[in-house]
Amino acid sequence: MHSKPPLEIAIPEGPTLANHRPLALLGGVNVMESRDFTLSCAEHFAKVTEKLSLDWVFKASFDKANRSSVHSFRGPGLDDGLKWLAEVAETFSVPVMTDVHEPHQVSAAAEVCRVLQLPAFLCRQTDLVRALAESQAVIHVKKAQFLSVRECALLLEKFAECGTRDVMLCERGTLFGYNNLVVDVLNFGLMKRTGHPVVFDVTHSLQQPGALRNSSGGRREGLMELARAGVACGIAGLFLEAHPEPDQALCDGPSALHLDLLSDCLTQIVQLDAWVKSLEPLDTT
Repeated sequence: MHSKPPLEIAIPEGPTLANHRPLALLGGVNVMESRDFTLSCAEHFAKVTEKLSLDWVFKASFDKANRSSVHSFRGPGLDDGLKWLAEVAETFSVPVMTDVHEPHQVSAAAEVCRVLQLPAFLCRQTDLVRALAESQAVIHVKKAQFLSVRECALLLEKFAECGTRDVMLCERGTLFGYNNLVVDVLNFGLMKRTGHPVVFDVTHSLQQPGALRNSSGGRREGLMELARAGVACGIAGLFLEAHPEPDQALCDGPSALHLDLLSDCLTQIVQLDAWVKSLEPLDTT
């Protein structure tokens, strides 16, 4: 894969993301469990990122459409979810992002969210890609667990042909047998050669899909090792979800960072990112 010139993507009222720029955080909660929960978590993220002078976008889902069980909690739905996200944006002066699952959700979500996320399992759905491309929002694409980076390059071409290059490409692990995800760190270099800003979803990369029979397991204890490995590759952003009580979370608790550890975690990550990007590039080809 030949390297393409690096893109800088400016999020309205938010950070500019590029692989050579200081790291930005796409951080928040997996799913909005309630209005008060969402605002409380956003407040914690706001305080930590302000202390660290870390550019930030708040992320939360209004619907978890891909759940292991029909009985699993899905979220507040589109209307309430967008109201709560709008309140977060206004209260903390932060751009917000959410994931959409169907084309008809895109226009409403784009009125509130500066960034819209294309879920991993839906990333090849052309109608959804087209709707997102036409929304004028910045797009955050989760690389499907079954796709190679070279196949993701075709997805970026699809977005370009549908009208936008404002696309961030997110690594979130590759399926390796049943109930297991593996992150190939060489993928970060391949993804950077597309020119698009690369984001690492460290929390979902810790998932063990279906490992708890009716829900996903996770390896929260490995979060810092994985986060450091990804950031050491010199990327544009880190995607991170946290929860005040991960063991009680209504979705993906086993992969979530404990909210009380957010400051310590991000302090290390910011220091590592600054050091990595201060180094002179070394061509080993």
